[in-house]
Parts: sequence; C-alpha cells; structure tokens
Amino acid sequence: MEVKRRAVKNLVTKLSSVSEQTRTEAICELRMISKNDSDSRPLIADAGAVPYLSESLYSSNKLSQENATATLHNLSISHKDLLMSTRGFLDALSHALRNPSSPSVAQCAAGTIFSLLTVESYRSIIGHKRDILFGLIDIIKNPNSDSRTVKDALKALFGIALYPMNRAHIVELGAVPPLFSLLCNDGRAGILEDVTAVIAQIAGCEESWEAFRKISGVGVLVDMLDSSTGSSNRTKENAISALLNLVQCGGEETVNSIRGIVLGAVDGIIEVAENGTDKGRSKAMALLKILDVSSCTFQEEHMDYLSNHSL
Repeated sequence: MEVKRRAVKNLVTKLSSVSEQTRTEAICELRMISKNDSDSRPLIADAGAVPYLSESLYSSNKLSQENATATLHNLSISHKDLLMSTRGFLDALSHALRNPSSPSVAQCAAGTIFSLLTVESYRSIIGHKRDILFGLIDIIKNPNSDSRTVKDALKALFGIALYPMNRAHIVELGAVPPLFSLLCNDGRAGILEDVTAVIAQIAGCEESWEAFRKISGVGVLVDMLDSSTGSSNRTKENAISALLNLVQCGGEETVNSIRGIVLGAVDGIIEVAENGTDKGRSKAMALLKILDVSSCTFQEEHMDYLSNHSL
C-alpha cells in the first residue's frame, strides 16, 4: 500500500507542473488507476488531486478534460463529500457538462452528478445550479446524444426532481418539451422507462400542468397505457404516477380538464391496478378514485372490478 501511496503522490504532484504534457500524462494515469484499483481512490483523494482535476475540466485539451472527468466520476463512487466540499467543483463540472470536448465528457459529467445525487442533502444544492440543469436538458434535447449519456442525464434529472422544490425550477427551465419529445420519438432500450420516471417526478408541482397542457402531455401519457403501444409495465406505472401527481397538484380544475382524456385509458389503469407492483397498484387505485371512475358508465367488466375494490 505504501508503494501505491508514493506512486499516487508522485502523479498528483505532476498535476501542478507547468508542462501541459506532464499534467495530461498524470491525469491519464490517475484515470486508469481509479478505474482499475478501487483501493487507490482514497489515496488519490487524500493526495489532494481533486482541486487539480476540477481545474482540468476547463481545459481545452480534449485528453485532459476527458480523463479528468472520468477520474472524478470514479472518485464520486466513494468520495462524494470531498468532491462537494471542494471549492468550485460544481461550477467546473457544469462547465464540462455544457462544453464537453467529446461525448464521453458529457456522459461522465452527467454520471458524476447522478452519483452525487444519491446523497439526499445534495439534491437542493445541485438543483440550484442552473448551468447543471441547462446542461442536462441540452443532452436530452440533442438528437445526437448517445444512449448512455441520455440515460445518465435522465437519471440525474430524476435525482434532482426527488427534491420537491427543484421540480418547478426544472419545468421553468424548459425540460418538459424535450422530455416528451424523447417519449414520443426515442425507441432506444430503457429510455422510455427513464424518461417517464422523470416526467412522473416533475409532474408533482403546480407549474407542471400548464407545461403539460401546452404540448398535450396528458394525451401522450394516456397513449403509454394503451396495450397496442407495447409499453413496459414500468413505463405504464410511471405514466400513472405522472397522471396522479398532476391531478393531485393541479386540484379540481386539472381533474375536470383531463378526466375525459384519462378515462379513455381506463383499461390500462385497471390492468395496473390488478397486476402491477404494490406501488403501481396503489397509485392506479388512487388515480381511479380521484377521477371518480365509479360514477361513470363503463363496460360490465370494469364495473365488476370496481364493485369489488373500494374507491
């Protein structure tokens, strides 16, 4: 271990070199060490590498920015507190997110943000960084973003939206249209599940109703519940969660506005109420209750189901 410690210390010392080549070579080595040897991550952190790595996120040198971002991503697995306490770290990370020299930089930056968001107390802090939100939204807007980067950006937005006060901020910064665009146009594996999870979270604020209304978002969510679309069970449960959050936050006016549209998907809602996960069944039943399904006229099989389940 002492040999590792000395080797890491030597590399970190090189990060302050006046030679760009020396700095870049050291960053590349630190990336490989942090990737392949988890025991070396505390050594890298303790040697004081994080401020230098953060500074390298501003580098115009593609190799430096790529490897610095990847190293910080690896360190975020076990040294979240150190990263968050490093002065200027989040600003540097947002710069890399919005000005990536390659797709891997954007992916590692988004992945690092998602990693940090697993700590509940950091969600409000990160959610107040507009450049981070803009950077994540830009990724999902860009049709050329690769699947892994989009998924990491969606996971980061989901983590930010877990803090209720962040949801209106996400809506106000224009996330709703690109999220629904992904939902309608992106068929890549896993994307639909992740994007509906984000939509479900941000639906939980008063500002979401107007944003959803402008792009006919309720109709899109209802379509996800139609068996002919082939939506996964998780996607259907997320769509129901989004609709439930929307009507709970929007109140009676929202309920009255969307009741007719949503009831067109009653088959899908009841299917989840019968066969979904515990959480999915609970939310489906809650949605049916708010929509006052029992007061409406449906096919006999629907009434049989409802008569056996208290709304």
